[in-house]
Amino acid sequence: MWHDRNLPSAGSVNAANPAVDASAQTGRYDPTALEQRWQESWKADGVDTTEEGGEKPGFFALSMFPYPSGSLHMGHVRNYVITDVIARVQRMRGHAVLHPMGWDAFGLPAENAAIERNVDPGEWTDHNIDQMRAQLDRLGLSIDWSREQATCHSDYYRWTQWLFLELLEGGLAYRKNATVNWDPVDQTVLANEQVDGDGRSWRSGALVEQRQLNQWFLRITDYAEPLLNDLDALKGWPERVRTMQANWIGRSEGAEISFSVEGAEDQGITVFTTRPDTLAGASYVVLAPENELVDSLTSAEQKNTVEAFRKEVARLSTIERTSDDRPKRGVPIGSHVINPLTGAVLPVWIADYVLDEYGTGAVMGVPAHDQRDIAFAQSNGLPIQQVIDAEGAAEAIAAGQAWTDAGTLINSGSFDGTASSEAKGAITGHGAEQGWATSKVTYRLRDWLISRQRYWGCPIPVIHCDDCGAVPVPREDLPVELPRGIDLSGKGGSPLSQQSDWVNVACPCCGKPAKRETDTMDTFMCSSWYFLRFADPHNTEKPFSREAVNRWLPVKQYVGGIEHAILHLLYARFFTKALKDRGLVDINEPFERLLTQGMVQGITYRNATTGKYIAPADVADPDNPRDPNTGDKLEVLFEKMSKSKYNGVDPAAVINRYGADTARMFILFKAPPEKDLEWDDADVEGQFRFLQRLWRLVEAGAARIDSLEPMQRPADLSDADSDVRRALHLAIEAVSEDLSDEIQLNTAISELMKLSNAISSTGIEALSAPVLQEALSGLVRLLAPFAPHLAEEFWSRLGGSGSVHRQSWPVLDPTALVQDSVEVVIQVKGKVRGKLQVPASANKEELERLALASDVAEKWLEGAAPRRVIVVPGKLVNLVP
Repeated sequence: MWHDRNLPSAGSVNAANPAVDASAQTGRYDPTALEQRWQESWKADGVDTTEEGGEKPGFFALSMFPYPSGSLHMGHVRNYVITDVIARVQRMRGHAVLHPMGWDAFGLPAENAAIERNVDPGEWTDHNIDQMRAQLDRLGLSIDWSREQATCHSDYYRWTQWLFLELLEGGLAYRKNATVNWDPVDQTVLANEQVDGDGRSWRSGALVEQRQLNQWFLRITDYAEPLLNDLDALKGWPERVRTMQANWIGRSEGAEISFSVEGAEDQGITVFTTRPDTLAGASYVVLAPENELVDSLTSAEQKNTVEAFRKEVARLSTIERTSDDRPKRGVPIGSHVINPLTGAVLPVWIADYVLDEYGTGAVMGVPAHDQRDIAFAQSNGLPIQQVIDAEGAAEAIAAGQAWTDAGTLINSGSFDGTASSEAKGAITGHGAEQGWATSKVTYRLRDWLISRQRYWGCPIPVIHCDDCGAVPVPREDLPVELPRGIDLSGKGGSPLSQQSDWVNVACPCCGKPAKRETDTMDTFMCSSWYFLRFADPHNTEKPFSREAVNRWLPVKQYVGGIEHAILHLLYARFFTKALKDRGLVDINEPFERLLTQGMVQGITYRNATTGKYIAPADVADPDNPRDPNTGDKLEVLFEKMSKSKYNGVDPAAVINRYGADTARMFILFKAPPEKDLEWDDADVEGQFRFLQRLWRLVEAGAARIDSLEPMQRPADLSDADSDVRRALHLAIEAVSEDLSDEIQLNTAISELMKLSNAISSTGIEALSAPVLQEALSGLVRLLAPFAPHLAEEFWSRLGGSGSVHRQSWPVLDPTALVQDSVEVVIQVKGKVRGKLQVPASANKEELERLALASDVAEKWLEGAAPRRVIVVPGKLVNLVP
């Protein structure tokens, strides 16, 4: 796909026993040397290569692929380590695991970097990819790098273009005029992210205008209903994410109502409303300033006012126009409409808060029963007519608070006295009979605008011909490659439109001179199908085969940030459903289970007076933190790590000091995966000490056993053997459960600590060789997904054959959990006074007898009989004097 990677050779690694080297012989835990050695060994042996054939069931473990910024941060570490643990466990459980990695490599950051640095964005991106791949390798991730993909490489985006043509052929891609952000100084289109909170261009500082341009869209709204309904089937997704998607799709049931224009019976304005029960309370109708009806309905007297207002609104972003805390502004256009229910004549206005792309681009204003409308009516002296009555409604409306709850209709003619819930259907039905109302279901979801007037993106494979129109590039001519080495100034419209040699081509249909499409695709296009390419990454005939997709998809476990809950995840679901309808795949949903990991937060110092963040290195006394410049006392917070807050921790610094296994163990142990994690150096040190204790434990064990080949256990186990076997199998049971349905990595590591303590506290010398072997074999295999390098080292030192990562997951032996005796607590007067070892089968009467005969009872009861004895079998006996 690209240049071959220079994989480190095994070097001096002993082929028979890779653990044999200088650091191993010293008995010291040197994580840097140990981890590098095992990583080289794994690469040489192909330990992480995906098993293609065979009868093993497939398991696709996937992290959301990163943008190649060149720098790995702790959020990346957490994401990829969580997925890696899941992938390693599933391999040991007998699955063929697909665990790939790629790069979401197109987009504005690379283009901006190229403009600032005067470099080619492709070269900049490839350099960053190489850098981040090396950083990821240091974590010991079990990634199959042979399947690596980068969305900016033509052997990937060839298939993005191919899939676009599939959607175009299926009527799901189309072109229409749409509003965009326009920088009047740089003469270019801006993404929403390039417009600041004041509505100014991030580069030129100019006030951004709204302009109409021909743009490409995908008909995601055609899939609104299945996207919404199928959320119920995603049982492995967090409820929060499903709710966010449902709200984004935004299904609304209501009615479309037509208001005829006064004096022009053949003209009308159609609005959509979820509250047809309030129709009698409508006192005005509002059009979006961009609505095509504005030109024909504006009176001569209002023309200048309307045009001036439209220009003003054109400078505002969609976010500004729809902000709840911003005043709603508008002007009348000089026309009037007739309320179809009451016959009242209502003025027509245009207002900044109504958007042409939402609904019909027109709304009816019912001030008494909509908070936005009442604010607009009060600002502009428009009537406020109450039509829903309930206790407290009139008082609320008089105080400027719209009444939006249910009630009974008033001032609504023949519908007076009808419950508002019933009136919705009744008024809609009446309007349908009269020809001015229709029941309607609408969605908040809009069609997906994929056009970007930028350079660093996937070219849209269309050629525009004056005679033939928009002509698809023939598939055999794909990819349409980006021209390289062009001037990127960030000014003057689309950079591609200025490349005449690239733009001017012959029409594929008629052969006449034509022009390429100069828009590139939204980067979400590239990330909406990449998981499918991972299933069949080397296919040169098509983007993927149905057989490969059926083998690996849907993704069994997807891991990524909650910030992708809507756009990426929704677009990927849409893409999958659309490709199924095109006959390319059989799956209906791309991701079976989803884990949204929490953020990694660092200790942060902030001056509450100035709002400035202070670097920890500049805080002289952490116990009494003060601003070194002003002397102000600083707030001490935990916030998401970022450069601007000076609270980031460099993963490389942690790995250099403690090793990747310690970094992995800390980031998995500190908090449940879905919760935010507060970074604490002391806790990192604690994990390092735990791994050192494991090192000493295994060293001691290796002195007593030569091999991990199973040995015959004695028929009669000592108490020490029984206790350790029970601890082992309790850990197997708990860790296996923690790594199944609800992933709880922190409690799994806690179980490993318990098991380690149980073996250590019992003492290596007190155990028989077979039980010691079983315990250490189980401990090392349970540890392997979390600390893969150290587990591999332990496996080798204990005489295990092959790689620990190719061993089977430990199996629970229920008989090991059966206890001959248990320890019960003896309480006197409700306080614990001692403990007693009793037969596990003892009933209440036996427990009472043993407790009364104990030294504890003799001491604390002083010969007196208790008034009452409370027995909880297997747990406690409470003696009440």
